[in-house]
Amino acid sequence: MEYKDYYKIMELSRDATQDEIKRSYRKLARKYHPDVSKESQAETRFKEIGEAYEVLKDPEKRAAYDQLGTNWKAGQDFRAPPDWNAGFESSGAGAAGQDMGDHSDFFESLFRASRGASRGSTQSAQFHAHGEDRHAKILIDLEDAYAGATRSISLRVPEIDAQGHVTTHEHKIDFVIPRGVRAGQHIRLAGQGGQGIGQGKPGDLYLEVEFRPHPHYRVDKHDVYLDLPVAPWEAALGAEIEVPTPSGFVELKIPPGSMTGRKLRLKGRGIPSKTPGDFYFVLQIALPPAENDKDKSFYRDMAEQFKSYQPRAKLGGQA
Repeated sequence: MEYKDYYKIMELSRDATQDEIKRSYRKLARKYHPDVSKESQAETRFKEIGEAYEVLKDPEKRAAYDQLGTNWKAGQDFRAPPDWNAGFESSGAGAAGQDMGDHSDFFESLFRASRGASRGSTQSAQFHAHGEDRHAKILIDLEDAYAGATRSISLRVPEIDAQGHVTTHEHKIDFVIPRGVRAGQHIRLAGQGGQGIGQGKPGDLYLEVEFRPHPHYRVDKHDVYLDLPVAPWEAALGAEIEVPTPSGFVELKIPPGSMTGRKLRLKGRGIPSKTPGDFYFVLQIALPPAENDKDKSFYRDMAEQFKSYQPRAKLGGQA
């Protein structure tokens, strides 16, 4: 997928004001409208301009897009990090649920499923209005889902300043991570969304939970996995070893004759909940390095001892 420089498409600098974006769109849309333009590839340019404007006209989408940084150049291969838009607070009235036309894969990957529609409602009587609900994605540690925790975070809220530029201000919040929360679930903070009008109550803030990448564990729904290195003699002869889990160390029995890829399950030791997940150790046989003559001699003796063993026999064509 190619990175799209929406500012370049709109013939704008990255510090353009919202009014400048609107004026540029009107000018370029007239120039490249397929019904009147004599420019080559007018239809393609018209679609690109519309896509760029869809993002840059919206302070929330623009601030999130700017988060990607300036290191990308148009046409370069691009893959958005999975947590690229974490920490942004938005109205939730983003791309999801709207008919936005036929946009590029780049646009779709960033904005199509980024946020749900706002659940805030308005009350017309006496100019009272319920505050809009707000949404944000947050990253938590896997260990917090096991034990629960209280955390503080500063969310960035896009806004337009007096000069028409998109800026962000911080919204500091304290919140409780419930034990057993899973990726994709939402933590609701009542009354911490947008302010109401008149006597209208404030909206709520919904925090969508994602896990930070962990150096050892990986999560699949409510199950947790650990690639566990074991020595060849532990795999061949069996062993009892102490191994880590997010909730502490446990004693694990390695069955004799274990092979790389074998899964050992601890039932109910995954992410806790009413129906807890399981924890899986995936065995990975780790070979000691042959760093000196003595080590190399040992491996030569092993090769002689097991010379009848054919590790690739099942691949076919082996004598």
